[in-house]
Amino acid sequence: MKLGFIGTGNMASAIMGGIIKNQIIPANDIIGADVMEAGRERVKDQFKIQVTADNHEVINSSDIIILSVKPQFYAEVIAEIKDDVREDQIIITIAPGKTLAWLKEQFGKNVKIVRTMPNTPALVGAGMTAACPNEYMTKEEIAYVLTLLESFGRVEIIPERLMDTVVSVSGSSPAYVFMFIEAMADAAVSGGMPRAQAYQFAAQAVLGSAKMVLETGKHPGELKDMVCSPAGTTIEAVRVLEEKGFRSSVIEAMKTCEEISKSM
Repeated sequence: MKLGFIGTGNMASAIMGGIIKNQIIPANDIIGADVMEAGRERVKDQFKIQVTADNHEVINSSDIIILSVKPQFYAEVIAEIKDDVREDQIIITIAPGKTLAWLKEQFGKNVKIVRTMPNTPALVGAGMTAACPNEYMTKEEIAYVLTLLESFGRVEIIPERLMDTVVSVSGSSPAYVFMFIEAMADAAVSGGMPRAQAYQFAAQAVLGSAKMVLETGKHPGELKDMVCSPAGTTIEAVRVLEEKGFRSSVIEAMKTCEEISKSM
């Protein structure tokens, strides 16, 4: 299989890195197009892939194409490439708000499409990706695309109606987590801990806690209760978080994120 990217930014780099590292597709079978020479040269040097400034070259030389440009450029890029896209090619999208119906309308013909929503932890092989194939994809093609997506983290097939929820719960949520880690580190610094060490303690605590949720199968509330000893320090910290509206703030932020995704 030949793999092509239109756009060579951070998310494209994460996907390239995972696919090449796991030897799913060799670097010499991957091509990336970018209007910015600096972007092209960066991935060429980092991954040893082929690069070009011509989107048509990517379409004409690839079996699978990943549209990794920003959502606001999707209509423009699709208008440029749609006449070159063949019925046997697979298009993978990573743009919030761009539905399968909208994509089909833009291409103006039947095209094999998998709508996905990865997140930035893909950069370290720990991504979470939602995938939604359209009706023109075969079971074998879907399985192959999932193999590509699994190269940089976990992947789940979901109904398209949940895609905007995915944007809020995993696509955008690394930003919330980074803010949480930063806030915990700030508090640790105020307690006298050096800044670099504070980030290590806070980040590892978040990483370990997430791993407990995934690997124990226990409800997060049960795991929280395991930390909260009677009359202890943790339950007092939890009480303050509840008093300050911690849960409500997270929920309201995510609902806002979801609504913005729907409007894109």
